[in-house]
Amino acid sequence: MSDYSFAFTLLFCAALVAGLLTKFYLASRQIRHVARHRNSVPAAFASTISLEAHQKAADYTITKARFGLLEMAFGAAVLLCWTLLGGIDALNQAINHSGLAAYGSLVPQLALLAAFGVISGALDLPFTLYSTFSIEERFGFNKMTFRLWLADMVKGVLVGAVIGLPIVALILWLMGSAGRLWWLWAWGAWMGFNLLVLVLYPTVIAPLFNKFKPLEDETLKSRVTALMQRCGFAAKGLFVMDGSKRSAHANAYFTGFGAAKRVVFYDTLLKQLNPGEVDAVLAHELGHFKHKHIIKRIVSMFAMSLAGFALLGWLSSQVWFYTGLGVRPNMLGANDALALLLFMLVVPLFSFFVSPVFAQFSRKHEFEADAYAIAQTDGKDLQSALLKLYKDNASTLTPDPVFVKFYYSHPPASERLARMNHPTAESIAP
Repeated sequence: MSDYSFAFTLLFCAALVAGLLTKFYLASRQIRHVARHRNSVPAAFASTISLEAHQKAADYTITKARFGLLEMAFGAAVLLCWTLLGGIDALNQAINHSGLAAYGSLVPQLALLAAFGVISGALDLPFTLYSTFSIEERFGFNKMTFRLWLADMVKGVLVGAVIGLPIVALILWLMGSAGRLWWLWAWGAWMGFNLLVLVLYPTVIAPLFNKFKPLEDETLKSRVTALMQRCGFAAKGLFVMDGSKRSAHANAYFTGFGAAKRVVFYDTLLKQLNPGEVDAVLAHELGHFKHKHIIKRIVSMFAMSLAGFALLGWLSSQVWFYTGLGVRPNMLGANDALALLLFMLVVPLFSFFVSPVFAQFSRKHEFEADAYAIAQTDGKDLQSALLKLYKDNASTLTPDPVFVKFYYSHPPASERLARMNHPTAESIAP
């Protein structure tokens, strides 16, 4: 093992341990903080949230956080097994000796990625099943039968294969055929693929999993249409999704890109909110478009992806990148799939430490969208809608402040309501 390889092994181990300790520390803070405030509703919510609902949210949060600790420990162990303990190396050697190379250089590389995906998915299955049919079931959120869950999984795998394999094959081909600047061409292909998915998702992909029907409530439809016209927003249609088939959680969202944008309401949301509250929630989403948050996020994704592909372009040619992670590069044949796979495993370890920066920007965007919604609709409707959604989704009202700064993409209810009532308050800045 070279000095560079050994140094990278140490760096990898340090990042893994530091990330794991940080996650455990944050989760333990969250658990202790929520448990400490479990028996009393915050004064600001005492008139609107019952103690029973508050305690349900606390118990749900604590249960998920404790389960998350187990997932984190298992994930770290699996990562070590894949890398330094030789899992990927053994899998790669087995595929290299399987005779698949006779069908072309791309076939064994795609086989490596596919085999890794299947094994990783199988390892995650017990956690997914427990989360869905134990935790979500216990708190009254899961509405799926095992048959529906299984059908969703099969469809997800098939859609992933149909959509994912061609773009992965294209990237691997570019890595081997486009010269030293292959990463620039690969980045362009990846961005084009993501934009295509944004266009196809609402009309091709999403209907494979849920049923969408036009909004039939004429009164609500008129209100929503008037709001969108007032805000200068056009969409292809207003749809209701059968979210209640799978979960009691409620939501509303915009989907699509360009002229293909559409508004989607969960049927659970329409059951829980009155028309004014639906208006306010929709106005909040319109606020994201008005402030160009979606465009900003897409541009950020473009920039980060470009940096990522450039880094991969350099790392893929460094022998220490492979050996430092316990993998022997192929002496004959391409190492492109190996490089891609190792890169996807390693990058989250290091990007984790900058995630609070992106979470802060996201919370800032949420405050801006709230302010826009208050300007377009009745602020009281937005407040009551948020309280209903926090209650019905069992979102804790008392999260740990440090945990919030690190993880929360949306501000806690207390901060959002305080900002609505005192828009110039600095003490609640994200």
